[in-house]
Amino acid sequence: MLVRDWMTRDPVTVSPTTPVMDALKTLKEGNFRRLPVMEGGKLIGITTRKDLKDAMPSKATTLSVWELNYLLSKLTVAEMMARPVITAAEGEYMEDAALRMQEHHVGGLPVLDDSGKLSGIITTMDVLRAFTEILGMREGGPRITLEMPDTPGSLEKATRAIAPSNIISVATYDGRGDRRRFVMRVSGEGSDTVKQRVRDSGITVLD
Repeated sequence: MLVRDWMTRDPVTVSPTTPVMDALKTLKEGNFRRLPVMEGGKLIGITTRKDLKDAMPSKATTLSVWELNYLLSKLTVAEMMARPVITAAEGEYMEDAALRMQEHHVGGLPVLDDSGKLSGIITTMDVLRAFTEILGMREGGPRITLEMPDTPGSLEKATRAIAPSNIISVATYDGRGDRRRFVMRVSGEGSDTVKQRVRDSGITVLD
């Protein structure tokens, strides 16, 4: 699963000279949270709804309406944007981009094509869409979680026990010690009795 398959293409952008109020209006109208900042066709920063709102004067301010409007008209995206920008590449795997988002505590990454130009943006919502797709959520069918020895041949044993049902998704994560857990979704013939068949084969079924 590559970033290019899940990203939002041609994202809305702003320039560093865009007034903060205009950027906030763009975010509100588009119902999104972040804006790449472009200058001379190059990505130079990124700003978020939170960054821009944090720039707004407190309601407790003693400034007059005229003074507030004057200050806000002078405040630009350049003063609030984050740089350098953490990015993703179109051709990289989704899990690599997701890990980078987690490591840097960001909710989205501008995506660059092979020539280094901005071509899209990938967000936590896109990661969630990919995750649910991997787990076959929209395809339906029973979900089954197995715990097996973390040794070669374990998955083959499970697939034999699941037959004649069709496995439409498989995910795996660490279990306890030398055990590993597999989350599968199945469909088709015998799917209503798949858990019992797997138990009868000697495999631990957690749910």
